[in-house]
Amino acid sequence: MADRLKGKAAVVVGAGQTPGETIGNGRATAILFAREGARVLCVDRELARAEETVAMIAAEGGTAFAFEADVTAEAQCAALIAEAGSRLGGLDILHNNVGIGGGDGSIARLERENWDRILKVNLTGMWLTIKHALPVMRAQGGGAIVNISSVAAIAPANMIAYEVSKAGVNKLTTSTAALNARHMIRCNAIMPGLMDTPMAIQGFSASRGESVETVRAARNARVLLGGRMGDGWDTAHAALFLASDEAKFITGQILAVDGGASVRRG
Repeated sequence: MADRLKGKAAVVVGAGQTPGETIGNGRATAILFAREGARVLCVDRELARAEETVAMIAAEGGTAFAFEADVTAEAQCAALIAEAGSRLGGLDILHNNVGIGGGDGSIARLERENWDRILKVNLTGMWLTIKHALPVMRAQGGGAIVNISSVAAIAPANMIAYEVSKAGVNKLTTSTAALNARHMIRCNAIMPGLMDTPMAIQGFSASRGESVETVRAARNARVLLGGRMGDGWDTAHAALFLASDEAKFITGQILAVDGGASVRRG
C-alpha cells in the first residue's frame, strides 16, 4: 500500500538519531512518512542529524525539511510548529519521538539533577509541542498526534525517572485525546519494548562498559517473540498506522510494540 499519508503535513520531533549501525525510531518514522506521501519537517536538537534524515528522504524522491529545536525550550517548540505552517502549509500529524535516559537508577540512588533532566526532556518537552500544535489543529478541523512512550511505563526497569516520564506520556496521551476529540484531533501513543536502535544499544554499551555484541545478545534473549529485538521500522510502521486515516476512529490508545513483553508483565 502506498500514499497512506498523501498530501499530509507531518512534523517528526526527534527525526535525527544517535550515531550507530542501525536506524532509530524517529529517523525510520520520518522516512516512512515521506515514502507514504507526507511532506515532513524533521526536527532535532542537532541540526546535522536532522539534515542527514532529510538527505535520505530526498534521495528517495520525498519532500522534507530540517529544523533545529530543543523541546525543553517553549519558544523553540512554538517555533517548530510555526515552521510547519510556513514550510509545509499546515500541520496534519505531530509525531513526538524525543526521549533520553542516561544517569538514571533506583529511587534511592538517582540524583536529583538527572531526575529533573529526564522528566524535562521526556515529558515536559512533549507537553510543550502538543500545547503549541493544538491551536493549529483545532483551527484546521483536526489532526493526529502520535507519542512515543515505552513499555517501561508499565514495567519496573530500575530506571525510575525514565519509567515515571513514560507513564506521564501515557497519561498526557489519554488526556489530550479525551479533551480534543470534539475537535477531531486524535492522540495515541506507542510503547516500544526492547529495540535494536542506536540510542539503546550504543547507550547501554557505553554506560555498562560492555561490547555492543554482548548488549545485543542479552537484550535479544529477553524478548518473548522469537528471541530477537524489534527495530526502528517496527515502531515506524505502528506510527504510520496511527497517523493515517486508517486509524480515523482510534484515539486515546496506548499500543505496545514490544514482542510480547507486556503480556508477561508481573
